[in-house]
Amino acid sequence: MKHVKPIVVLVSLLFVIILLIPTLLVIPFADKTSGQLVEDLQKREGKALNTRGPSVEVAVYRAKTKQIEKVQLEDYVVGVVAAEMPAEFEIEALKAQSLAARTYIVKQLLSDSSLSVPNGADVTDTVQHQVYHNKEELKKLWGRDYEWKMEKVEKAVAQTSGRILTYENTPIDAVFFSTSNGYTEDSEAYWANSTPYLKSVASPWDKESPKYMDQTVLSVSEFEKKLGVQLSGGETLGKIIERTPGQRIKLISINGKELTGKEIREKLQLRSTDFNWTRKGDQIVITTKGYGHGIGMSQYGANGMASEGKNYQDIVTYYYQGADVSSYESFLSKLTAKQ
Repeated sequence: MKHVKPIVVLVSLLFVIILLIPTLLVIPFADKTSGQLVEDLQKREGKALNTRGPSVEVAVYRAKTKQIEKVQLEDYVVGVVAAEMPAEFEIEALKAQSLAARTYIVKQLLSDSSLSVPNGADVTDTVQHQVYHNKEELKKLWGRDYEWKMEKVEKAVAQTSGRILTYENTPIDAVFFSTSNGYTEDSEAYWANSTPYLKSVASPWDKESPKYMDQTVLSVSEFEKKLGVQLSGGETLGKIIERTPGQRIKLISINGKELTGKEIREKLQLRSTDFNWTRKGDQIVITTKGYGHGIGMSQYGANGMASEGKNYQDIVTYYYQGADVSSYESFLSKLTAKQ
């Protein structure tokens, strides 16, 4: 029995070692696997949070204070979307507006041409470029609704971050307006140049806009003075000679004098160039359809499309025919080099 004990002990030790070997082999690899998983997750989180791109400043001339306010590009986009489109609109419409606003400013910052702004500014905060409000101004405007409205606008901007609209790899003129008369307009019908992605499309959703119809009343003498015409005593108060592709008035003749629809809109300060008028005693009652120049994206049309389930890509590629949703990374690299 004395000779048996060492053998038993040896066998027991071997058995224990055999049991421990798998555990000893797994422990170091388990540590490495845990470290690698944590590292990968941190990298992914970093990518998800880094949605603002390179640091680019926009110098905004504030018309009321006559000061230049410098803001980060994405903060500028938030301020434009909040000022230009009702926060009550569908989130996909707000995303479409974010894309248009970001495209507009990127194109302007890349441009070498002057925008007729004060020295040191890139844009103004008026309709001459894009209306912009900072957070303090929005708090006053929105009051108790500030938190939910700002959260919604910031979400729309963040979910389109890094993207702009391009045509043939160039940022487009992402113009927009409030409400159409049922159609958007060809660019050349209102402005001098023809732009391939700014063509007339049907926009039936706009009929639900509170701004779809409007009336302006002028005295006969005021009407004649502003247009430089003399009304005849007959039943007709002018003849429409030509309409645009967007069903607006292109050319009209009033007692022998020809005027464009754009001239009449600007001189009489009408909401659109789709108008009609009647004479009632010594007054002219003018009825208009739509609100704005009618070119590019209709904001109420965008909201109507979103209400029907369309996403922001559907909206922008419908109103900007032939345009692509693209990354702005390469363009921002040029901007950071420029600044």
